[in-house]
Amino acid sequence: MPAYAQAPADEDAAASGDIVVTAQRRAESIQDVPVSVGVVSGDALAAITSTGADVRVLAGRVPSLNIESSFGRSFPRFYIRGLGNTDFDLNASQPVSVVYDDVVLENPILKGFPIFDLERVEVLRGPQGTLFGRNTPAGIVKFDTVKPGETGGYARASIGRYGTSQVELALGAADPNGFSVRFSGLYQRRNDWVDNVANGDGSDLGGYEDIAARLQLQYEDGPFKGRLIGQVRVLDGSAIIFRANTKAVGSNKLIGLDGPTSPFERDKVYQDGLNFQKLNTYNAGLNFEYDFGAVTAYSITSYWNGDLKSRGDIDGGFGASFLPVSGPGDIPFMAQSRDDVPSLDQFTQEIRFASNNTGGLGYQFGGFYFKENLDIVSYEYSNPTDVAPAAFAQQRQETEAFGIFGSLNYAFDNGLKLQAGARYNDDKRDFVASRPFETRPDFVVNPNTPVPPQRANVEGNLLTWDASATYAATDDVNVYARVARGYRAPSVQGRLTFSRTISTADSEKTMSYEAGLKTKFADGRVRFNLTGYFFETKDLQLTAVGGASNAASLLNVKAKGHGAEAEFEAAPVDGLTLSVGGSWNIAEIDDPNAFVQGCGSGCTVLNRLDRIVGTTKIYSIDGNQLPQSPKWTVNWTAGYELPVGDGALYVFTDWYYRSKIQFFLYRSVEYSDDKLIEGGLRLGYKTDRFDFAGFVRNITNDKSSTGGIDFNNLTSYVNEPRIWGGEVSVKF
Repeated sequence: MPAYAQAPADEDAAASGDIVVTAQRRAESIQDVPVSVGVVSGDALAAITSTGADVRVLAGRVPSLNIESSFGRSFPRFYIRGLGNTDFDLNASQPVSVVYDDVVLENPILKGFPIFDLERVEVLRGPQGTLFGRNTPAGIVKFDTVKPGETGGYARASIGRYGTSQVELALGAADPNGFSVRFSGLYQRRNDWVDNVANGDGSDLGGYEDIAARLQLQYEDGPFKGRLIGQVRVLDGSAIIFRANTKAVGSNKLIGLDGPTSPFERDKVYQDGLNFQKLNTYNAGLNFEYDFGAVTAYSITSYWNGDLKSRGDIDGGFGASFLPVSGPGDIPFMAQSRDDVPSLDQFTQEIRFASNNTGGLGYQFGGFYFKENLDIVSYEYSNPTDVAPAAFAQQRQETEAFGIFGSLNYAFDNGLKLQAGARYNDDKRDFVASRPFETRPDFVVNPNTPVPPQRANVEGNLLTWDASATYAATDDVNVYARVARGYRAPSVQGRLTFSRTISTADSEKTMSYEAGLKTKFADGRVRFNLTGYFFETKDLQLTAVGGASNAASLLNVKAKGHGAEAEFEAAPVDGLTLSVGGSWNIAEIDDPNAFVQGCGSGCTVLNRLDRIVGTTKIYSIDGNQLPQSPKWTVNWTAGYELPVGDGALYVFTDWYYRSKIQFFLYRSVEYSDDKLIEGGLRLGYKTDRFDFAGFVRNITNDKSSTGGIDFNNLTSYVNEPRIWGGEVSVKF
């Protein structure tokens, strides 16, 4: 374990080789939790965050998890067991919840808060609505930070290719009177490394400066503990880089700027538009807990605020086919847009009571309140470098929700443990959108016609629940079964830059069934967990993005899925650690009444053509695997330490493979990627205090498209480049 890494919260569990998780709002061994849980911590977490990494680096690091983004570092989209949302609008609802220190982060611009000074990352697969937040029919990605309480800390600095640099710092202090403090900070930077050949030689795009900090003040006196939290993030850099015609018609292989026979070059583009991204987020929280003996009471109060400005060259190229200069490939029309969040405010409050006993009857119950106010402005420009928009659209969304929840468990003397929980959910959204300004020329749909305010009010309420049974067959073998009902609140979508109507989606309801085996052998040196699952979703909320225009529209469909997840870890001899994880996920639309329009960019659609409305082709998507959902994922790591002098030489490697994905609800040849395989290597020498290492990320320089834009040309965006560098850290 690197010198700066933190020990698990439960020292007894750590001594026995157990992995401690808080998947059920209390510290437990991962082997005892009746939930399919994956964990990233220790060497693996240190390796993947070596330099410049944002939250997308967690994709595939545990089975059934995928993360991608068409905004870059500011707006990650999460998928678990194939369930997710490809929506690019800034009020997009997602079925995967991100929970940061027990606080749900709802809006996409909050979900990308940087990874630093963490104990671990937990991925809870399947519905988790009983004890956590809201909108969790697919699962939770849960971040647990290191808390105050001890004096000491660490510093970590690295530098790598493309001027990539990172500094991470944590410092804590405690006194005998119960006061403690912890400060954590992260600075990440990369130079512009992508040459826009339209401007001649030189690096123009791809850089960023990302700063985040956290300050925690804590007071503990006997049964009472209080903690004040402040967090901030400031990001300034490039938005994601769209690349025009990186695919040839009839193929999904990446090609270069000079056409189908030229090799793809990740560090070159040919564009005429502006590109920038600026994001600020702020957080203040106040947590209390009081141990009454038999029960502990918790209060978790949190306020988040954020704003965003993001502009990109959406067509990904230069000029247009009707202009004297155009390329690469066919660019039917120019497309430049900008999306801003002038203001985002999120307030959450939770009150919870949890029993303290470890045997017999245990319980948790409480209430949760959520309030969000969100403003969005979208701009469209006639020319690539215009600063005055040709049109802009506005959105205002106000969301209010509350929940009442409770859970009971009973541990029998024969090793059987039963658990059941329920939550009543009540959600309301008030939405208004308009296009008050419009001056685009005649080739644009509905020219010169502002759109008056369009309103929608959606409400949903549902009782969700789960029930599970765990049986300790032996001291080293647990079997479990779980059934859960998940729920996602109704949604509204109204990006009126290119359309005149808003769309709504009804509440999403999921029934999930899973059973698993959790084992450990050889005094905890070997661990193997296996889960099988099945789910069925009614009114699955999907977003038809793109098509004929840069727009998004909601729809409800039926879906079902099944699959398996396996995780193996071993420390067969001193100094050697091995892990392998894998998942097989079938997540399909199961609805003969599910239809969407195809691409507007001349792609090869593989679905059945149902009808043609005017010039628009409508396709059936019944039976399709959900977008961004690979059927197979595999991740594996290996590490070895060799004692030398007062320390140890070590090597650690980590790998991730995913199979083919489709980018959109319809299937096409071009808007897909056959596979991705990324690996990393870390070599170093460490002592009790110091760690000196060299590293490589994406060691094979895999070049894979991770998403696309389908309304203009065959545009896509790609994975991160190969990065190598060095790192030094010290623990104090």
